[in-house]
Amino acid sequence: MEYNICMLPGDGVGPEILKGAEAVLDAVGQKFDHKFNYNFGYIGGDAIDNTGVPFPDETRDLIDKSDAVLLGAVGGYKWDTIPNHLRPEKGLLAMRKHLEAFSNIRPVGVYKSLVDRSPLKSEIIGDGVDFCFVRELTGGIYFGERFTGEKDGIEYAYDKEEYNVVEIDRIARIAFETAKVRGQRVTSVDKMNVLDSSKLWRKTVEKVALEYKDIELNHMYVDNAAMQIIKNPRQFDVILTNNIFGDILSDEASVIGGSIGLLPSASIGSEGAGLYEPIHGSAPDIAGKGIANPIGMIRSAAMMLKYSFDLMEEADAIETAIEKTLEEKVYTCDLALEGEKSYRTDDVIRKIVELL
Repeated sequence: MEYNICMLPGDGVGPEILKGAEAVLDAVGQKFDHKFNYNFGYIGGDAIDNTGVPFPDETRDLIDKSDAVLLGAVGGYKWDTIPNHLRPEKGLLAMRKHLEAFSNIRPVGVYKSLVDRSPLKSEIIGDGVDFCFVRELTGGIYFGERFTGEKDGIEYAYDKEEYNVVEIDRIARIAFETAKVRGQRVTSVDKMNVLDSSKLWRKTVEKVALEYKDIELNHMYVDNAAMQIIKNPRQFDVILTNNIFGDILSDEASVIGGSIGLLPSASIGSEGAGLYEPIHGSAPDIAGKGIANPIGMIRSAAMMLKYSFDLMEEADAIETAIEKTLEEKVYTCDLALEGEKSYRTDDVIRKIVELL
């Protein structure tokens, strides 16, 4: 089989880790007789420097001709002082909107070989943590009306949190369908006691739940969810959230496994190319040093094989190679304990390819 992939290195460590995904995909192609065609484009700060805008038309056209998109990372100190509408993150938001990638899936787990790297006690983690976030990605406060100005001589600003029934209904269905092939439990996170948008969220989720009799649904306020993720992460299976709550909670949960550098994500819609990226940022402080953890990026490529191309065996092969790599203690400095040997980005990539 032949697949066309839009490769967007982006900023910071993005180019370094995306090379890892490319190398692993080449190994998969050789092992399973697939051909992956890579077409490179600009996004974020990289796009600003080369085209003047964070999401150029050339990249949009490239995406439209591709079967899936792999993204490194966007953002960095370099662009902190430019006008807000030109910030690198605006390019990412615009791309998600263009793709209509309303569903963001972020798995959270703990590798057995890394249990001692988790900041949580072993009795809390137990024999393993395995849940995932289903986060609404193209609505809510990040895409709502915003304003900065003066009122009664005082500068003020607002960002509007807004959802409609259609947006909530479709992301809820993704959560329930995901739960069907997992532990059959959905925890919907909101702030219904304060926010009207959350009242509509809960009402709509409960209506969708009536069609999924075999799936257990419970609700949790976002502040309690933040506590429970740390206190008892094993209680969760699928966590359904709006855009901003999912952004914050999934980053909190990422450290359970020992490093945010391990976690992948898939952003998909009802049709068109899916977007796959690690959940971490561009890490400009370590960019170019060759020490970035490439595993979240490589696992994102595995999610692409699974969700966009239906290549389950190939995706599992990548995950198995990563697990064996970690078991052999080949990992970057973010996972190494004090006095323990750590490896460079390229070393970890080579080991995963070798095990594939």
